[in-house]
Amino acid sequence: MDKTADILQALRSLEMLSADANPTITHLPGGVSGNVFRVDLPCGPVCVKQALARLKVVADWRAPIERVHNEAAWLRFAGGIAAENVPQVLAEDRTAHLFVMTYFEPVHFPCWKALLRDGTVDVQFAASVGKVAAQIHRASAHSKVVESAFATCDLFMALRIDPYLHRAAEANPRYADSIKRIANDLGAARVALMHGDLSPKNILAGPKGPILLDAETACYGDPAFDLAFCLTHLLLKCVWRPVHAQAYCESFAALKDAYLAVADWEDIESLDKRAAKLVAALLLARVDGKSPVEYLTSDSDRDFVRMTACEYLLRSDFTLATVRRDWEARIGTREIS
Repeated sequence: MDKTADILQALRSLEMLSADANPTITHLPGGVSGNVFRVDLPCGPVCVKQALARLKVVADWRAPIERVHNEAAWLRFAGGIAAENVPQVLAEDRTAHLFVMTYFEPVHFPCWKALLRDGTVDVQFAASVGKVAAQIHRASAHSKVVESAFATCDLFMALRIDPYLHRAAEANPRYADSIKRIANDLGAARVALMHGDLSPKNILAGPKGPILLDAETACYGDPAFDLAFCLTHLLLKCVWRPVHAQAYCESFAALKDAYLAVADWEDIESLDKRAAKLVAALLLARVDGKSPVEYLTSDSDRDFVRMTACEYLLRSDFTLATVRRDWEARIGTREIS
């Protein structure tokens, strides 16, 4: 079915559009898991997100399209904690598997990934990301009500643990036992509500702070995953744009410190060490998993990440501060071809 017609039909069924209206619909770029559109309604532009059964990656990667409703539920929950930091869900269609939310003009809300790529590195913004993520985790920690509402571990397994960690273990058999232990602990954890895809590409830099997007992998699990996932991307940016490596590492430290300053739901040392191990596994997953980062295109870059991640997996008593110091030192002495 034509996607434009599909979107129009859904908006009419949601009574957001009259039968004779023919608004402009723009297919927005970015993302691998769904189609995202800007629709110019009479009341102003809105964003429509619809899940895809097969993700837009080279590997054959499929996931239940119902995950789009999981994202809408996360946005509603997070909106009750940090209303200025998430889009508002305006409507939801469970038949067409889509929802309508606030549209953010890119000129006022640039993507954090694009800013980092271009060397616009705001350390305080990174800290605000850590603070907002921790506030959402804290509000949901040890809550049986929230755990019941987000009992979506099968979805997290299909979209994160299997394609990222288990695939990385298959590609690196020498380190498979370490990765599988991390994956098993992650799958069994029930601590707080995770976003599940907290990376710079899913964060907009708004005038009042970060806007968190794309939470379709939200699950009640280990909040250390969100912290580690975002920090991993900051480390990978050092390989992509080494000229800005010091600023990326400062952002790493600021995000980590701001997050841990709010994280009072468990022992900080345990959370820190758990996140550090997850960083090691995720670094490997982003070069050898089912969805490798697209900007590391050279063998030397991928080999650097792979070798360093494997070394980290074997280290004990590892903390996020240790990761930052070691990574920065390695980047500083690395010869760039």
